[in-house]
Amino acid sequence: MLKKTPLNRIHKDLGARMVEFGGWEMPVQYRGVIEEHLAVRNAAGLFDVSHMGEIEVRGRGALDFIQELTTNDASSIVGGQVQYSALCYSHGGTVDDVTLYRFGDEHFLFCVNAANTEKDFTWMEEVLEEGDFRDVKLRNVSDDFAQLALQGPAAALILSRLTGTDLSRIARYHFHEGLVVETPAIISRTGYTGEDGFELYFAPSAAETVWSALLESGAPEGLVPAGLGARDTLRLEMKYALYGHELSPEITPLEAGLGWITRFEKGSFIGREALMRQKESGVPRRLVGFVLTEPGVPRAGYPVMVSGEDVGTVTSGTMSPSLRVGIGLALVRADCAAVGAELQIGIRSRLVPARVSKTPFVHKI
Repeated sequence: MLKKTPLNRIHKDLGARMVEFGGWEMPVQYRGVIEEHLAVRNAAGLFDVSHMGEIEVRGRGALDFIQELTTNDASSIVGGQVQYSALCYSHGGTVDDVTLYRFGDEHFLFCVNAANTEKDFTWMEEVLEEGDFRDVKLRNVSDDFAQLALQGPAAALILSRLTGTDLSRIARYHFHEGLVVETPAIISRTGYTGEDGFELYFAPSAAETVWSALLESGAPEGLVPAGLGARDTLRLEMKYALYGHELSPEITPLEAGLGWITRFEKGSFIGREALMRQKESGVPRRLVGFVLTEPGVPRAGYPVMVSGEDVGTVTSGTMSPSLRVGIGLALVRADCAAVGAELQIGIRSRLVPARVSKTPFVHKI
């Protein structure tokens, strides 16, 4: 049976098209992906992302435990700060990509991908049991939170009407604990769209109240409910990785262009040796953005060719609502990854010309 967020009934009342995603019944669109996408780029969109998982780490030694789990350097962030990071297997493949919230020296919270929540938690438990982290407490607290993402250039104005928190004091990738519609919430200046915006974590019992209040507050600015379809096209325009596409147990963070969150200098972490070997020997394939130079729509799984030779695979693709051209991400052989390189994408029975592009495709924050 599919899991349901606290807003499932409201989505259906709004006429959302519901689909299965990561074991959840989720809205993929309301009025249409393009309309919702452009609303986020030009005004604001409201996403229900309550399917995402949350895993809490507490206790003396919490930082040491997290340093062992993650590729990024968690010691570089302070209380009230958020960090993008990855979890890796010992062979270098990716367990998940995550955001890490630091509340203090002994209190952290991971936000993990919905379909990976149980897998991530089990893997963390195994690491905890095998290591010397006796004072660390690990809890899957996903059921304690609903999560909404308010994204777009009007997001701060809309949210400011519903909270006493001074949003101008929350920098990008920072958070504050405050009230939203009199509801205790984590107010995080983060998102998955490339726009300014906030991700709000709060008790599931308040989900309908907060959702409705945000839509009412944002009506004058053109705020619309937005589904997973627009979330995907927005993140793709920014070249943000989606687990299962740009990252997987077979794809390392280095191949996915995430060397910037792979901090070898911090010392030991799971996967470090394998990733170091890959870096030293040369990453064999790289994630690139490409733009079709003739009409077509690329999709995940399509082959990438150069001079009749198969050199890679499309990991994600779409018709860009912002650019009105076919764009995509692909893992290709390293010698084919230079910006400007000519490619061909196998779309059904034809090869469509494409060119490796600078990314992000759309320049935002």
